[in-house]
Amino acid sequence: MAVRTNFESKDEIGVFAKLTNAYCLASIGGSEIFYSTFEAELGDSIPVVHASLAGCRIIGRMCVGNRKGLLVPSSTFDQELQHLRNALPDSVKVQRIEERLSALGNVITCNDYVALVHPDLDRETEEIISDTLGVEVFRHTIAGNVLVGSYCVLNNRGALVHPNTSIVDQEELSSLLQVPLVAGTVNQGSSLVGAGVVVNDWCAFTGMDTTATELAVLESVFRLNEAEPSKIAQEMRASLIEGMS
Repeated sequence: MAVRTNFESKDEIGVFAKLTNAYCLASIGGSEIFYSTFEAELGDSIPVVHASLAGCRIIGRMCVGNRKGLLVPSSTFDQELQHLRNALPDSVKVQRIEERLSALGNVITCNDYVALVHPDLDRETEEIISDTLGVEVFRHTIAGNVLVGSYCVLNNRGALVHPNTSIVDQEELSSLLQVPLVAGTVNQGSSLVGAGVVVNDWCAFTGMDTTATELAVLESVFRLNEAEPSKIAQEMRASLIEGMS
């Protein structure tokens, strides 16, 4: 399901949180209501970790991750890195990355299988993304914008992109990502979908301004109404076993 919340009256949930199928990072300094919204939906399934990166609260824009790994910028403090490694499941690789485009959440978007990245990302960074997150990496733009992480958000079931993405681009992206794709908005018409929503395979969080229509689009494209964490965990285990056999 999709849930509305905000961080200190700001609707850009994707700026202050990072959500995957294995963990959720929530920025320090939020209200109890902000944390309890995440805990209520996710607490039984995955850890909700309070974190900062390089002393900043905009963690959703600074890091990128999926159920296999988490990439953080080189400016991340040692104690923050240690806190993440201690708090996240053992199966999640946490890696600090030297990258000129250090707002990783703005320049990379991924699910558990593929990543779209800024066309000018370093080759070395591309290799680290592929190794740490276990994904296929594609350099791309969204509606002519290089900040793919700001204008695209995806889970393993669907993707939401900038409302001006052309039909041709939508088809190309859909075939790259291997998921159905919709061009849309959040927070009452905002095209910054990456900043406005966080999503995994069974739950999404978006700003209080998000309209009922936008919520319905989110639930439909990400197929949230047919998803249950326990079922998804079983599907993942099955696909892992299949991959090993």
